[in-house]
Amino acid sequence: MNPKTGVPVRTILATIGLVLVTALALLLLYKIQHVLVWLVVALFFTVALYPVTAWVERKITHGRRTLATILVFLVLVLVLAGLVTAFAVPLATEGASFATQLPQLISDARAGQGTVGRLLERTHALAWVQSHQSQIAGYASGLTGSASGVLTGLATGIAGVVTVFVLSILMVLEGPKVVSGLLNLIESEETRERVRSVSADCAKSITGYISGNLLISIICGGLTYLTLKIMGVPFAGLIALFVGLADLIPLIGATLGAIVALIAAAVHSIPALIVVAIFFVLYQQLENHVLQPVILSRTVKLNPLAVLIAILVGVELAGILGALLAIPVAGIIQVIIRDVWSHRRGRPKLVPTVGEEEVPA
Repeated sequence: MNPKTGVPVRTILATIGLVLVTALALLLLYKIQHVLVWLVVALFFTVALYPVTAWVERKITHGRRTLATILVFLVLVLVLAGLVTAFAVPLATEGASFATQLPQLISDARAGQGTVGRLLERTHALAWVQSHQSQIAGYASGLTGSASGVLTGLATGIAGVVTVFVLSILMVLEGPKVVSGLLNLIESEETRERVRSVSADCAKSITGYISGNLLISIICGGLTYLTLKIMGVPFAGLIALFVGLADLIPLIGATLGAIVALIAAAVHSIPALIVVAIFFVLYQQLENHVLQPVILSRTVKLNPLAVLIAILVGVELAGILGALLAIPVAGIIQVIIRDVWSHRRGRPKLVPTVGEEEVPA
């Protein structure tokens, strides 16, 4: 190019066009971020349910994919309904009991009587509340003003659950056709089989993580419920449900659940607080050194350092969702890297990138 002619107008326009297209693409991704989250969650559920559907199709429905998908999701709905019912009955009973006791609890707390009242007296919380009534009233009025935002968030959450459920059904139903079509784009039979094998390993990693994490949470919630029930802590079912759900969140979930349970035990009695604290200390050791290592070593096969790094990066990038997806994503990356290294048989390249004389090969 002649230096006097400068940059061609076509190159300038093409560059400006690429920048604008990139900006529009990023803006579009930002606008549809909720949809992208739903797609990612639905994809992980699909991967988890895909082998179950394939087994039902092979053993029960004898090749009828639609019927197998309907049966799997029907069983899933029944299981979820059973779990909700199992929790709803004690929660409804305890909720009614709490609503009956609430006026008396408030009256005792104001008078400095009862367990709550004595606790407030010892911590001087009651005096603080009485001296800051105007600020608390203003904060409460601000909360009532944001009720529409809460309702909007609730509606969005319900829409997300329904959307993820429908997407999962369609992905499981049409999965074989999509996978077959993508694999047919690969010309080499050897490469096609390699991609299929790596994909299967990635799916096993995701399935193992989801099922294992759910199992750990059920164990945590069940043991918490037994401990609180034995010590007579009120609303044991509600607290155990929260602990089990919080335990799904890696790194901080178990700690959040333990804090809530310890507060409830402290309000009930000092012996309950001591027993619950000992339980969570022992359970944390069991979960961290027995349950999680066994599950990860048999499914995701990540060492503890890689798990911690993956969770920290996931939290930084995508918050709670990133924490939930960090370990399976790290497992997928590990599977791909292992396959690439194995394909090269662990040996350096036959032609080095830089020779002895530092000359590129």
